[in-house]
Formats: sequence, C-alpha cells, structure tokens
Amino acid sequence: MADSLDKDYEKQLSQLRQNIDQTDEKIISLLARRQKQVEQIVEIKKKHHLPVYHPAREEDLISGRRDRARKAGLDPDFVEELFRSVLRRSRKEQSGQMRKKGLYPGAVVLIVGGYGEMGRYFEACFSAAGYQVRLMGRQDWDRVGQLCKDVDLAVVSVPIEKTVDTINALAPHLPPDAVLTDLTSIKQAPTQAMTAAHKGPAMGLHPLFGPTTSSLDKQIIVACPGRNPEACQWVIDQFTAWGAVIVQSSPEEHDEIMAVVQSLRHFATFAFGQFMARKQVPVARTLEFSSPIYRLELGMVGRLFAQDAAMYAEIIFASPQRRELLKAYIQNINDNLEMVEKGDKQRFIQEFNQIAEWFGPFGEQAIRESSYLIDKLIERF
Repeated sequence: MADSLDKDYEKQLSQLRQNIDQTDEKIISLLARRQKQVEQIVEIKKKHHLPVYHPAREEDLISGRRDRARKAGLDPDFVEELFRSVLRRSRKEQSGQMRKKGLYPGAVVLIVGGYGEMGRYFEACFSAAGYQVRLMGRQDWDRVGQLCKDVDLAVVSVPIEKTVDTINALAPHLPPDAVLTDLTSIKQAPTQAMTAAHKGPAMGLHPLFGPTTSSLDKQIIVACPGRNPEACQWVIDQFTAWGAVIVQSSPEEHDEIMAVVQSLRHFATFAFGQFMARKQVPVARTLEFSSPIYRLELGMVGRLFAQDAAMYAEIIFASPQRRELLKAYIQNINDNLEMVEKGDKQRFIQEFNQIAEWFGPFGEQAIRESSYLIDKLIERF
C-alpha cells in the first residue's frame, strides 16, 4: 500500500513539473513576442527621433502591474522586480539599436583626447551612429587645422588641469558654426574658456559614468549652457536618443553640487579606507562578522582603491572650491572630538534627531533603496 502511495505521489509531482515546464515555455514565448513589439517601437522612435527612456510611462506601467499582482494574489514587490528587469532589458535593446541612429547624418565629430578611455567610448557611440569621427591626441597638434576643417562638433576630453589650455589652443581653428563642448567634471572654468575663445555655439557636458558603461540607458549627462543653446540642441537630442538622461544646470550650480557628489564623497571614502589601513584592520575577517550593510559600505571603499589614484586625485582636488569644502568637512569632524571624549550620548542623540529632521522624507526613501540593495547582496553572498 505504501509503495502505491509513493508512486502516486511521484506521478503527481511529475505531472505538476511538466505543467510548470509548459508554463515556463509560454512565458519565454511571450517574452519573445514582447521583444518583437519592442523592435517595432524602436523603428517608430528612430523615425520620429523619440527618446528611449520615458519615466512617466514606466512608473505608470509598474504601478499598474503591482495592482494586477495584488488582485492575482501575487507579491507586488516580486512582480515589480520582475517587470523592472524586463523594462531594463527592453531599454538596453532599444539603446543598442538607437545607438546606430544619427540625428545629424554626415556630421563631422572631432574628439580631442580621443585616444583616452572616454574619448574612445564616445568615438564608438558617434561612429556607430554614422558620424564621421576624427581623433586628436597630443601628437596631432601639428595638423590641428586639418583635423578641425569642416567639423560640426568638437569634444574636448582631456584631464581637468589641461582642459582650459586645450580649449584656448583648439578654438581658433574651429569653424565658427561648430559646436564646442568638453567632458570634464568641473564646468565653470571650461565653459568660460569656450565662450571666450570660440565665437560659435558652446556648452559644457559632464557624463556621470565611466568608459566601461555597456549602455547609455538611463545614464546621466549634465548639460551646462554656454552660447547659442539652439545650435547645440542636436547634440543633446542625440544623447537622449541613445537613452541618456540629460540634466540641465548652470555651470555654477553644477560645480557646487558636484563638489559634494564627487569630491566630498570620494574623500570621505578615502579617509575611511586610510584609517582602516593605518589601523591594520583585518578586512577579510571583518567580513565574516559583517552585516549586509557593512559589506555594502566596505564594497564602496574597496571599489575606490581598486581604481586609478591619479584620476581620483584630479577629481577630489580639482578646484579651490572643492578643497575649501574638504577643509570644512575635516573641521566638522574635529568639532565632534569633545563629544567623543566625553561620551556625550545626549548631545549625539540631539544632533542625530536634528539631522534626521533635516533629511526629511529622504530617510524613508533611503531605507527602501538600501534594503533593496541589501536583499540583492544577500542573494549574491
């Protein structure tokens, strides 16, 4: 009798697993059909120069899918994660195809510093879209006039400390209607130099990503106006068509915010890693005791020190404004020394609550976002 029950049990499981396999095949078939529909959308977007990323459309879609999940008795968070993955893949597919779409066919693009990593990255973008791309390095200044002939867009992609001098040397050779731009992480000095040295359209650009980025999907590029923004618009439209998100800013606002986003953040990470190294903290051993959030934070520290020191030195100390901010940060840490020496818990709690109030609703958002990252980290490790 027991053997008979066991066989019935196995038979039921086998049938259910076959049903699941069939369901999975239907899901794959539906995803393939969805992908073909995405390709049809891409053709329309190419024809009408429409951007890949449509934030309002995506959020409406996610909200709708969450509602349907609840009604179907499914976990809305699981369904949201599933559809965000589908949407991400859809955007990457669209970005890959849109990358081949040039909005200004036949335009000539000159990338100064084009043999560097970012220069090569943008060479690939413009070349894939059918633009004529010329690269210029340090060894090419003896033929700068030839390289600048009939250029429609000149992109300066050199180290920060060389940007202004490069702009001043390049500008006299450019056609008067060529768009001149730069890619550095500070914008006031380069934008001023471009508008002073070049009489044509100019703007500052700051891509907030590195050359290893596989897609421009949802990658942020800050655009700072210099002169004649109408003539520069095709460049912004091109990046948008490739999937990038354009954030408009004045050069002054950009530099003020990036001093915090880049300089202060990287320096604070450097200081934390420096302290651990000087104290000879056993990193591997701490990970055995670590919470997911510690692993996440330490991962950001390790990530910094796995990259190029000169690049980060250039970013952190790029301007007097950034160095002044770092001095204020160090002074602020010193101001806490008395509280630490006395073990003043009340003062700590008072300041903690004031800061929490200052952060406001972002605190809850930060918990949601970091919890998502922690869950992903737990899945990985």
